[in-house]
Amino acid sequence: MSEQIPTRVLGTGDAALTVSTLGLGCMGMSEFYGTPDHAGGLATIHRALDLGVTFLDTADMDGPFINEKLVGEAIRGRRDEVQLATKFGNQRGDDGARLGVNGRPECVHSACDASLQRLGVDHIDLYYQHRVDFTVPIEETIGAMKELVEAGKVRFIGLSEASPETIRRAYAVHPITALQTEYSLFTRDLEDEILPVLRELGIGLVPYSPLGRGLLTGSITEEPPAGDSRATAYFPRFQGEALEANLKLVDAIRGLADAHGCTPGQLALAWVLAQGDDVVPIPGTRRVTYLEENVGALQVRLSAADLRALADAVPRGAVVGDRYGDLSTIDR
Repeated sequence: MSEQIPTRVLGTGDAALTVSTLGLGCMGMSEFYGTPDHAGGLATIHRALDLGVTFLDTADMDGPFINEKLVGEAIRGRRDEVQLATKFGNQRGDDGARLGVNGRPECVHSACDASLQRLGVDHIDLYYQHRVDFTVPIEETIGAMKELVEAGKVRFIGLSEASPETIRRAYAVHPITALQTEYSLFTRDLEDEILPVLRELGIGLVPYSPLGRGLLTGSITEEPPAGDSRATAYFPRFQGEALEANLKLVDAIRGLADAHGCTPGQLALAWVLAQGDDVVPIPGTRRVTYLEENVGALQVRLSAADLRALADAVPRGAVVGDRYGDLSTIDR
């Protein structure tokens, strides 16, 4: 039986999906952040469900392909407890090679069928376009996703890393439940134009990497080891002088966290949660201890003064390095 934690609603009207206030990003259980850990992933998902963290996030590209199988295995017998989200469009080969972004309608349908099979379910609760395909009108992609809803394969649809214009055009075809994009104390650019559009249209926000890919937890003190994707130039914030500068910001957060009797990661996650009841972050981990720490952020209450102190400790523009070394696939 799962423990009770609060819920939030993504989307409005017929596009409203009730989910746990905190979700779980499952990607790192299978790839990118060090050695994959299948057993650890299963244990973490099971513990998440027991705690009431029932909003699970994966993608067909993660692994590639094996993360959906892991999630499917973990929720077997507990499907009714879960709000299941996955994504399509970032195509990869069986060898892991990146094959580009594909938003063609035929890809939408075939990718969904493949995800359903790997997950071992008959429907997906929230199906995202992982990246916008600049060669395909968004109306065509969303039109195909709408057909999945009509077929009962998908309940709600979402976008990831989409610009305000793309969001509006997509919404004109079919209601959008959520936008998934990076958002944290270290990444706040969406506040300028994207967040106002989401609020205008009644679309929820699902921040990924709400802990800055681990930087905001305070557990990272040096450059990641070889084999960890954060050690590559693709993540400039973890490199050399940029990392040194960013760790000084984390030290400032640590001081504020100590005053609250919580960890830096819990404080950073509480900040994201405080940005609105339509915001549902999905911190990723493959370890039960970190999952439990993240859930503890729900007990951290931030006053207006606390929020101002955090803004002063981490001013927008103070973070050194882009969030990705290559932003060419980000719709801006």
